[in-house]
Amino acid sequence: MKKKTRRGPVRLLFIQTQAELAGAQEISRLLGEGLSCQERGGEPEFEVHHLFFYRKTAAFDRWKNVHFCLEDSPKGPLSFIRFLSKLVRMVRRIQPDVLLTFQHYGNIFGAPAGRLAGVPVIIANHVSAPATISPAARSIDKVLGLLGVYDIITVNSNETWRNYQSYPARYRRHLVHVPHGFEDKSVEIGRQEARAVFGLPTGVALIGSVARLHPLKQLDAAIAVVARRHALHLAIAGQGPDEERLRATAQQLGVEKRVHFVGDMPPQKVGLFLAGLNAFVFPSTAETFGLAAVEAAQAGVPVVANDLPVLREVLTVDGEPCALFANAADVDDFAAKVDTIFRDHRQTAHLVALGRRLASRYSVGGMVEAYAGLIRQSLGTGASQSAGPSPKPSAALRSSQR
Repeated sequence: MKKKTRRGPVRLLFIQTQAELAGAQEISRLLGEGLSCQERGGEPEFEVHHLFFYRKTAAFDRWKNVHFCLEDSPKGPLSFIRFLSKLVRMVRRIQPDVLLTFQHYGNIFGAPAGRLAGVPVIIANHVSAPATISPAARSIDKVLGLLGVYDIITVNSNETWRNYQSYPARYRRHLVHVPHGFEDKSVEIGRQEARAVFGLPTGVALIGSVARLHPLKQLDAAIAVVARRHALHLAIAGQGPDEERLRATAQQLGVEKRVHFVGDMPPQKVGLFLAGLNAFVFPSTAETFGLAAVEAAQAGVPVVANDLPVLREVLTVDGEPCALFANAADVDDFAAKVDTIFRDHRQTAHLVALGRRLASRYSVGGMVEAYAGLIRQSLGTGASQSAGPSPKPSAALRSSQR
């Protein structure tokens, strides 16, 4: 237990790598907004700040209490050393009572900076799939956990929990399972009207995806499905380094007129985008939760997802899958599952009905209360209202849903 040293609300600092609209940033947004609304004795309990390593996009410029270390990612050893020095200075200037770090680089650079700046409590957050983490970053993370640089390490799924069970007990004792919460993206709007907002074609069969454009998202598999199904169109929402290659793939397959890149969009518009789709495709090869697919299913859009253990875990309601699963690397299998959405109306309606129930399984309120409880417990400011360090993910899961 650490003690808070300042009067007033508990100051929280969320640290992430780049400022862009992606899954981890959406989680920190929801968590930050939820914690900002917590009160104790009629006064705000938490004051939330966000610090990004660099400002990749302008998506967060209007956030309250937002800070950027750099305008762009550091280039070269000297630039990186200056970045680390500035990071420590900024954390020291903000003076958080609790530091919450997100993603693997947020953890391995943000947590040591927090210790050097004298932050009492550090909560790391594992939201990066193992395939996205370099061996060096994984080794550094393990050392930091063993040295106790992290007070708590949250994981967002049972599958992510299992990824760390080969680690020494000194690391594992910090693990706490807190499932992601998500915002209901459902909107009341007609499908064709929703498409018009984004300039998407009306009167066609339209599948779509929301993702950071990165090779691990395997969106070229969705483009390949469009090439096999000549009446099908694909809409892709998001930005990232893989966009040029994806556009080239669409052109090589002769489907560039049926693949529509709508760009990045704020969370408030994602529901409109989803409302225009006949089906949501999620061919990603590496996830720790699959937030975009969960949001789509809960919004009433039938989902076809890559057959990953973590996606089977999260896209389930009362033991029954609320999505179709395919080997996305097998175009025939992926296309066949997409066909099922359009042909088997009874099964599709059943999937949609199940997907609508995901909101009760992954509530924002449950996630916020879980983190609030961990913070209170760590600072000794009140009885924990949610998950604490537990050897079993199921126990933490039950606690986080109170």
